[in-house]
Amino acid sequence: MTTDVQVQAQPRVDSEVGTLRSVLLHRPGAELKRLTPRNNDKLLFDGIPWVDRAQEEHDAFAEVLTGRGVEVMLLSDVLGKALEDSRARTTGVLTAVDERRLGYELADSLRSHLSSVDARTLAHVLTAGMTFEELPVAEGASLVRRMHSPHDFAIDPLPNLLFSRDSSVWIGDRVAIASLAMPARVRETSVLDLVYAYHPRFRLSGRAYGAHSAPVEGGDVLLLAPGVLAIGVGERTTPAGAESLARSAFNDGLAHTVLAVPIAQDRATMHLDTVCTMVDRDAVVMYPAVRDTLVAYPMQSDGSGGVVASGPVPFLAAAAEAMGIERLRVIDTGLDSVTAEREQWDDGNNTLALAPGVVVAYERNVETNARLEDAGIEVLRISGSELGSGRGGPRCMSCPINRDSL
Repeated sequence: MTTDVQVQAQPRVDSEVGTLRSVLLHRPGAELKRLTPRNNDKLLFDGIPWVDRAQEEHDAFAEVLTGRGVEVMLLSDVLGKALEDSRARTTGVLTAVDERRLGYELADSLRSHLSSVDARTLAHVLTAGMTFEELPVAEGASLVRRMHSPHDFAIDPLPNLLFSRDSSVWIGDRVAIASLAMPARVRETSVLDLVYAYHPRFRLSGRAYGAHSAPVEGGDVLLLAPGVLAIGVGERTTPAGAESLARSAFNDGLAHTVLAVPIAQDRATMHLDTVCTMVDRDAVVMYPAVRDTLVAYPMQSDGSGGVVASGPVPFLAAAAEAMGIERLRVIDTGLDSVTAEREQWDDGNNTLALAPGVVVAYERNVETNARLEDAGIEVLRISGSELGSGRGGPRCMSCPINRDSL
């Protein structure tokens, strides 16, 4: 699904709110149909989504974007295109098949089988996984196969690919492929690596940060303004990961200030973008419970390839100073603590800006959306009853590829 707007533009993202031109989404697919009550916790979902309805909701989300002139690139399409390169196919097969799980003989047989399928079939396996009953029939005598349930995974599915923000993030004209902390998501890195290494649109783009460095996830990375990053440090991103990404951004000339922002290490606040997101050049929507307690550790380059950290200092003041503005306007999630907590859990803070003062948000967060509109923000509402079962909102579900400079 694409529009004709800037289809060939080179990727570049300098802010959270510059007019969005191109975005990478992942339409829910067969990987979500792998979820059961016995594995959904391990695969990081709070419930079992109704997949057909999740697809309808995601299609409506994509239509809102295309209706505003945004080019929507779907991960299944770009991955399939990347896998047309024989080098990508070889790498994809090698990273998907775990010899420690399957043993040498079964792993070798599966690698041989996957090397013979077409690019689209391989893309399906890399995202949806493969059960033991789906292995080639010829391997039925294998002890490993016989001792596993037919519905056990020989290759794990990746249902969290839906949240395309986490596995990669563009900073300027470079892409940072995340180092994902949770075991259920680790293999997402290799999938995105294939896309950015072998798809014609991206193969000439530079890399920021390395996927083998300390844990950093894209949901923790906010581009507050050109040259200013905020990185949440909590359940998914470590202090070492934040410092490593800061060092990379300084050395590549992508940032002059990086703010490391500690957040609670729990499910409700897994990423920084679950407690605040930018909705205008100088405005954020924020969970009020953290408004006055959120702090930051500012980092700058030491001029010789290292990082100098200071703080902690109040986050809102540090962000405004780094952005060169008098203050950040704060729009609270809800007027009372109960509503605020409910709407924070339902991703009320997780908005996707399409332009300064224009955001996409879940319709169910009635109070937050009303407060945004009272503050002059245009809110484009989408349904998320099924999409939200994995704990993610419009920002989580989107990886901007191109934004206009502010």
